[in-house]
Amino acid sequence: MTLSVRAIAEASKRASRNLASSSPERRIESIRVASKLIEQDRLSLLESNAQDLADARHMLDSGEITAASFERLGLTDKKLAEMTHSMLAVAELPDPLGRVLQRTELDVNLELEKITCPLGVLAVIFESRPDAVTQISALGLKSANAVILKAGREVERTASALVTIIRQALKNSGLPEDSVNLVTGRESIQQLLGMSDMVDMVIPRGSKQLVEFVKANTRIPVLGHAEGVCHIYVDAAADPDMALAIIDDSKTDYPAACNAAETVLVHEQIAGSFLPRLVEWLGSRNVILRGCEKTRAILAGQPVEAVADAEWATEYSDLVLAVRVVRSMDEAIEHIHAYGSSHTETIVTQDPIAAERFLARVDAAGVFHNASSRFADGYRYGFGAEVGISTSKLHARGPVGLDGLTTYKYVLRGSGQLARNYQGPNARPFTHRRLPTDSRHN
Repeated sequence: MTLSVRAIAEASKRASRNLASSSPERRIESIRVASKLIEQDRLSLLESNAQDLADARHMLDSGEITAASFERLGLTDKKLAEMTHSMLAVAELPDPLGRVLQRTELDVNLELEKITCPLGVLAVIFESRPDAVTQISALGLKSANAVILKAGREVERTASALVTIIRQALKNSGLPEDSVNLVTGRESIQQLLGMSDMVDMVIPRGSKQLVEFVKANTRIPVLGHAEGVCHIYVDAAADPDMALAIIDDSKTDYPAACNAAETVLVHEQIAGSFLPRLVEWLGSRNVILRGCEKTRAILAGQPVEAVADAEWATEYSDLVLAVRVVRSMDEAIEHIHAYGSSHTETIVTQDPIAAERFLARVDAAGVFHNASSRFADGYRYGFGAEVGISTSKLHARGPVGLDGLTTYKYVLRGSGQLARNYQGPNARPFTHRRLPTDSRHN
């Protein structure tokens, strides 16, 4: 008998409470066992994924999914190895729970502590990416959060096979199987979004349309980003060879990624010498350039199409790059704030003063100096993995790892004190003395 979405959410809620009181060692064991079982079931996982790919090919041909989504869907031996390695990396991270963030003595034998704890139940709605299952499950287990996964139709078989393996690992490790659940069908999204009494956070991972739909249809806090419109600003003081290499990596390493560069802004002082080198370099990499009027004038005779004003905000997710010549860093920053998505922005320059000014003034989840935008990633940041990139300014920002999946609670330990004794003309005074936080409670 198939359980209703409500029944699954209720089971997840119960599991989250058991997880919250489980030992770090037990949760680590479950991740390690899941990683091992995935390696053992490699052939069946690849078979499930092949079936998803076959169906997704028809969806791609009919326009139901994009080429970028189709590219993210495929599993290989290499990708499976990366997925299990990422899970093990999460398992080895420090336990994020029970950390004492603040200790205050309110009075003698009356001590207040601010302690990290899990969020509870995470509903993660994702498209295409099989590795979302392993990343989110590992991060959820490590941080003692139950996870309800809603996979896109194009990846349902692969996601179901992975979740079955992870639930077996949970059972083998003595943790509730309902710590990780999967729901299917379009109607389950709307049902999940309406369960503010069961779900503590929604994390959409997919298209702009998906993220905007989720944000518009729930009262549950939403963590995520709608687009990855990332820029590389090549300053007048840039090392041109470094700039070419950074642009190449940011665009061509994985064009479908949300941290891939979509627009390059070039200072007019170096545009005349730099742009011909850029078009030659990226042309050999099959990158299609689109440009502003100044760019096209400098590259006259080159196949560079014009960029309409509205197109500057486009996330191509492909080997397409927009180029604009700017008069100054200020104009570059204005462009970034007008058309960017607050994801990741990079300056290439040898001028340390210009670099620091850019880093201070650009408002984005990630602001880089002389480094590829592709570094905006939970694994590369040392988080083990990520549940997604957040462009919000509340709770978590940038790649969201373990810390972004925790909150805190206040724990007060007393010895019979009464609030009324601290009121009135003969009130007992509070000491409000800050205490060291070099301890942990689990």
